[in-house]
Amino acid sequence: MKRVLLFLATNLLVGTLLFVVTSALGLRGWADARGINYGMLMVSSLIYGFVGAFISLGMSRIIAKWMMRIHIVSPTEFGPYGQVARDVQVLAERAGLPATPEVGIYESDEMNAFATGPTQRRSLVAVSTGLLANMPPEEVRAVLAHEIAHIKNGDMVTMTLLQGVINSFAIFLARVIAWAASNVVDSKLSGIVYFVVNIALQLLFTFLGSFITMAFSRAREFRADAGAADLVGAAPMASALNTLRMKYQPLDPQNGLQTAKIADSKGLFKLLSSHPPLEDRIAALKSR
Repeated sequence: MKRVLLFLATNLLVGTLLFVVTSALGLRGWADARGINYGMLMVSSLIYGFVGAFISLGMSRIIAKWMMRIHIVSPTEFGPYGQVARDVQVLAERAGLPATPEVGIYESDEMNAFATGPTQRRSLVAVSTGLLANMPPEEVRAVLAHEIAHIKNGDMVTMTLLQGVINSFAIFLARVIAWAASNVVDSKLSGIVYFVVNIALQLLFTFLGSFITMAFSRAREFRADAGAADLVGAAPMASALNTLRMKYQPLDPQNGLQTAKIADSKGLFKLLSSHPPLEDRIAALKSR
């Protein structure tokens, strides 16, 4: 229920904000009997495409903590959880980050870790209990270094910018085609035709755009592996990936944020996977 309420509240906030902004800027009347004002439509599409993406980025740490039930840990704590926080602190300093990320642990048997947050100063590194239970300390540090590299590279912001561009073009093209379709049918049907075509095409164009975003996501995984190799060495990072390859189990369906997690899809599904095959990542590290 908490996840559903957060999802609904976020979408209500985004929708209300976009309506207010586009209304205040006079961007809602982008088409009339004379045709389409393409400039106004493009500005409106950019606002809708980017505002939602950046609100999601800004709330990413909060959403992750809620959905994954993440327990924030401190470097002053005893035991393995405190050691994870201390490792992140050391790695963040080594990487030259302006602030140490928050460090969290979440309960799950799956072996996973992820980083999120809007900036290098406001970031989060989360690790599953399954990963801590199945990897030796040097491999855990390599995984943490990989997540620190994501933060150092600004991958979350870059991914958001890319998603904003794709969202904007999906909205723009869908509205243009839907407007044209609504003008070739009976006037009594034009409203429903516009609505159906617009929604269907936005879904289609967003799906097609996901091939681009996932290709970028796979490329950033290689860069993060390389960044981890610079921080702790290529051998520990390759060893951690090999442990994942040998022991990794399917994603836990009870946990959200699946796109933030490790994936190792095969066949055509590789094109829609956020992570490259583990064998390719290991080979790239060994070739350094």
